[in-house]
Amino acid sequence: MAFASAASVGPLAAGNGLKMANSTTTQAYLESKPVQEAKALLTELCRQFYHLGWVGGTGGSITLKVHDDSIPKPQQIIIMSPSGVQKERMLSEDMYVLSSDGSTVSAPSPKPYPNKPPKCSDCGPLFMKAYQMRNAGAVIHSHGMESCLVTMMNPTSNEFRITHMEMIKGIQGHGYYDELVVPIIENSAHERDLTDALAAAIEAYPKTTAVLVRNHGIYVWGDSWISAKTQAECYHYLFDAAIKLNQMGLDWSTPTHGPIKRIQADFRSGERAVSAKAGTSGLNPGEPKPRCIVLDIEGTTTPISFVTDVLFPYARDNVGRHLSSTYDSPETQDDIKLLRGQVEEDLKAGVVGAVPIPSDDEGKEEVIAALVANVGGMIKADRKITALKQLQGHIWRTGFQNNELEGVVFEDVPEALERWHSSGIKVYIYSSGSRLAQRLIFGNTKYGDLRKYLCGFFDTAVGNKRETQSYVEIFNSMGVDDPSEILFVTDVYQEATAAKEAGLEVLISVRPGNGPLPENHGFKTVNSFSEI
Repeated sequence: MAFASAASVGPLAAGNGLKMANSTTTQAYLESKPVQEAKALLTELCRQFYHLGWVGGTGGSITLKVHDDSIPKPQQIIIMSPSGVQKERMLSEDMYVLSSDGSTVSAPSPKPYPNKPPKCSDCGPLFMKAYQMRNAGAVIHSHGMESCLVTMMNPTSNEFRITHMEMIKGIQGHGYYDELVVPIIENSAHERDLTDALAAAIEAYPKTTAVLVRNHGIYVWGDSWISAKTQAECYHYLFDAAIKLNQMGLDWSTPTHGPIKRIQADFRSGERAVSAKAGTSGLNPGEPKPRCIVLDIEGTTTPISFVTDVLFPYARDNVGRHLSSTYDSPETQDDIKLLRGQVEEDLKAGVVGAVPIPSDDEGKEEVIAALVANVGGMIKADRKITALKQLQGHIWRTGFQNNELEGVVFEDVPEALERWHSSGIKVYIYSSGSRLAQRLIFGNTKYGDLRKYLCGFFDTAVGNKRETQSYVEIFNSMGVDDPSEILFVTDVYQEATAAKEAGLEVLISVRPGNGPLPENHGFKTVNSFSEI
């Protein structure tokens, strides 16, 4: 192997200087076991991906960081496959070694004709964006046929969306009921020209672990090579499923995967009225139909009394029992960690009812007693904070599993959900309760499991419900071109105002037990979903 000198190589990441003095770039380290094992692993993965059809014809590429517990991940060196070579025939000696800033540390020696002179992957600048912006441990660039064709099914869409598929669970941060959203960027003649577009997509979609390139392929990353490989396999499976569902005339983006609703745009008097071939049930003549509906829960789909008189007391009365029986589980330890952080903030701010939580050294019972006191105060104040909502969701899950709780919705809700769904409208939930709590309520009603009509769930992870930016984030997560294509329904005036400022259409729900609205609030109101 030829070790490149500092004068003969340059960084892939523009503006970063060479760091050849770093201990990870010494020849001894480059010949060490971790580096050699990483090179061997990369060659093995290239062979596997070739047989999957991901890196045929010298296309596609792979890169990973050399894992070393003694070196912080951002400073770990990088192994990268070369460009324009037969990926299934590569050897460890063919791999490039880069420093953490993308500078070439070691390059392979040239091979005789007909092999091309060695060249580091053209994907290098894009790989570096995933490393720098997402602290990735490995990145895969696939030319798999599925990842190419799936971008062609709707040539005008800048996103791929799918929901209610088992393999979604293999994508980081997603579950079966979630909607998976993958951004699509436009292709260019040269790979390096995609760098800025890929970086913009990574920034615009903070939850994504992949970016599709139209008519080209996909970039997938993970915190390790195992995570990147697992997710890449799941993405390709989901793309293949969407293609086949599309061939059968079925909609891969809706929970039931029913027949595709062909949407036609009709412009009348400067307004777009969207109608489906299947009919315009539920629309007033000439009134535009929303493409997406976002529903609040408390006071909108569900009586406030169910939350205040059933769910909150159940959580309050069972918090001690829950913590005691699950204390050592990773889930509960995570809940306790969040609560400790919240209580520390509350004590500094002088929040009434906040009491110090003792250290674990003082004993489990003392810790639980303090947690119970703090949680009771938080529930009484109806605080919309993640630490409380996450724990409540876990407590309620036990209640639903033990048939001690049943989700309650107004009687007009199931029919409306089914009607909207059948007409091609995507319905989402946005509540201050955790996504787990939302799924529990709609998954366990006397009307059955209503989650089949829902495309996704939002909670305070996207922001406070009274802040405009929260609704901007929701709009950015949906496959619509204008926020006015989203209808938000809530019973809270401040939430309605925030959503309106973000450009959403808004209706205020007037239900029995709801609080009074300000006079001359200026919003249209509905007493039942049958009016929508």
